[in-house]
Amino acid sequence: MNGRADVFRTIVAGVARHKGTQLVLSIGDQLHPKEIGPVPGNAIVVNQTPQLEVLKRTWVCITHAGLNTVLESPTQGVPQVAIPITFDQPGVATRIAAKKTGVTMPFEKLTSDQLSTLLGEVLSNALYPENARKFQDVIAKTNGLSMAADLVEQSLGVTKKAGAFQV
Repeated sequence: MNGRADVFRTIVAGVARHKGTQLVLSIGDQLHPKEIGPVPGNAIVVNQTPQLEVLKRTWVCITHAGLNTVLESPTQGVPQVAIPITFDQPGVATRIAAKKTGVTMPFEKLTSDQLSTLLGEVLSNALYPENARKFQDVIAKTNGLSMAADLVEQSLGVTKKAGAFQV
């Protein structure tokens, strides 16, 4: 939804009600941060941000339930508020809710009040960060990158031989 200043304004307004939180809002390259309008002192609006570095310092991630963010958040033990928009996002958000690593709401129902309520639920209920940390542990133990590379090699018929690969 890059380019939808109204959506970003709704997020800013929803988070603004949570004094003591700091919002870092990455809006993409279609808008200038000034187009979001005046923001409260607890909000920083930027075009791009180093997501993994920010997630390391985050208590909750507000996401459209894109798979990259949804997978990166639990690697840092961060619960999520998911607002799915299209494609696979509703299904991904349903899994967030089912595993209780966060909460979700349909994009069509997004209001600053609803977002503020859901954000408050995640911030005040220890269940969400506990479950996100459980997934963090599972992900760390799984070594997914190496496992994925092994699966690709197997599917291509690549075998490892004494420090070399053989097809």
